[in-house]
Amino acid sequence: MSTKKHNPDKMYYSIGEVARMFDVNTSLIRYWEQQFDIVRPKKNKKGNRLFTPRDVDHFHLIYHLVKERGYTLKGAREKLSKNLDDLQRDIEIRKTLEKTRAFLQELKKHL
Repeated sequence: MSTKKHNPDKMYYSIGEVARMFDVNTSLIRYWEQQFDIVRPKKNKKGNRLFTPRDVDHFHLIYHLVKERGYTLKGAREKLSKNLDDLQRDIEIRKTLEKTRAFLQELKKHL
């Protein structure tokens, strides 16, 4: 997964920060927000979107399905509506495996 990590201590992220995490345009973030009910950012008085860490986690799921696995938006919506918990667990397992792989590769360099 080519996405960057988010800071779990931060309460809200701007749309620009979220777009940079996934290396996509802000317009794609707005579009995904319209297409997927699980992402509902708060808006300040100026109308700026404020995404929570949970919203960012949902974007990770959407990004994984659409960009990495090649799902259509309709297919991704159906997958998220039916198996959200299973999908989140699978993503966490994948993140853990990627961290383990990176650690082992680094260890291999030092041997």
